[in-house]
Amino acid sequence: MQKKSFDEILARFREIEFAEEFDMIVAVANGGIIPAAILNQKLNIEFNVLKINYRDSFQKPKYDNPQLLSPINFDFKDKKILVVEDRVKTGASLKKACELLQGAKLIKTFAVNGKADYSLYDEPCFIFSWNLA
Repeated sequence: MQKKSFDEILARFREIEFAEEFDMIVAVANGGIIPAAILNQKLNIEFNVLKINYRDSFQKPKYDNPQLLSPINFDFKDKKILVVEDRVKTGASLKKACELLQGAKLIKTFAVNGKADYSLYDEPCFIFSWNLA
């Protein structure tokens, strides 16, 4: 398990190409906020946060299913959305986000690590360089 440097991860962000043009980035909070902010610099589009929680800080499930922690306070109807998460293990948080955003014109997913429509890495053990621990 080798920690990726921030520069290595940023290089992947710079290289990634999207087949679609999106209207909006939706970060799954908390983990998706930093990658979504980086993608927002690349795409320069509307940025919103969806507050969903499933795991604790040690990556252990905290609930039986991901929970929406606060109401959705942005208009996503008929928009093309890129839902952003840091890590995808089971896909439960991304699935919940996609369910909550029904009515969007298009929804694609992005993960720094794990399986998504777009991802930078798919490694069994991945340490984020921006984690303070």
